Amino acid sequence: MEINSVLRRLLVCALAGLLAAAAVPLAAAPAAAQGKKAEEKPKEEKPKKEEAPKPVKADRNNPTAEQVAETVVLVYGSRAALAQIRRTGVERGRITRTGTDGRPEEISYERTFKRGETYEKDKIRFDQHLSTLDYTLVLSDGRVTGILRGTPFTPRQEDVTSLMTDRVHGLEALLRYKESGATPKFAGKEAQKGLDLWLLDLSDKEGRATRFFISAKTGRVLWLEYEEAGTKYRRTFHDYRVVQGTLVPYRSVLFAGDRQVEESQVLTVTYGVKTEDSVFNAESASAQQ
Repeated sequence: MEINSVLRRLLVCALAGLLAAAAVPLAAAPAAAQGKKAEEKPKEEKPKKEEAPKPVKADRNNPTAEQVAETVVLVYGSRAALAQIRRTGVERGRITRTGTDGRPEEISYERTFKRGETYEKDKIRFDQHLSTLDYTLVLSDGRVTGILRGTPFTPRQEDVTSLMTDRVHGLEALLRYKESGATPKFAGKEAQKGLDLWLLDLSDKEGRATRFFISAKTGRVLWLEYEEAGTKYRRTFHDYRVVQGTLVPYRSVLFAGDRQVEESQVLTVTYGVKTEDSVFNAESASAQQ
């Protein structure tokens, strides 16, 4: 009896030990599974910040036409800055024109402008003060009107050509080539007088072409060339200055063939001037004379 009692006690202890040992992994299993699930929980991805578009960088040795054109736009102030800062402006200066007889003619001028919704809808008022005569040219709605002593008149073709040539074959044509629909074409590289140059041809929607000679080092236009009525013209740009964060040449010289025919000198220029449309209406403009 005593032996049986001892055996029963041993058997009970053994069973209790086995049950306890089995309970440990069963208790640990849910915790391990929970920890595994926690590890497998996908991490939340933080939204990536949108990067601003990087400016076009030109390969100096082999640039594309767009790279050269966009480099120039960036150097002169960037497209957004030019559109905002140069939306309106007043420029005052002096022009010296040399006639075929070699005699110079001095002209003081005031040029007021306002950007339109498109390049073609720009408005310009050009007041000229000659030694014997004062008159105004107004570009509005694509037409040029003259104003003399308060009376509108049809200007001479050479006056219209002079005003429009600056828009067709000037710096503004390149700086706003996308807006006007002009097409740039890279025309190669040259080295002149120790300067590395990019040559860029720009053709407007009517096929009128201008070649720009651009410093590969600075991105500035040094001169441009074009042809009208069988005559080759060249305009050079000098004395670049920064005006309200944009680049402006204060002096330019125009040559017809090898003969200098015009020199322009900017005296003052201010952008962002409040300008009413009435300034460019022929009737209102005549009343202001």
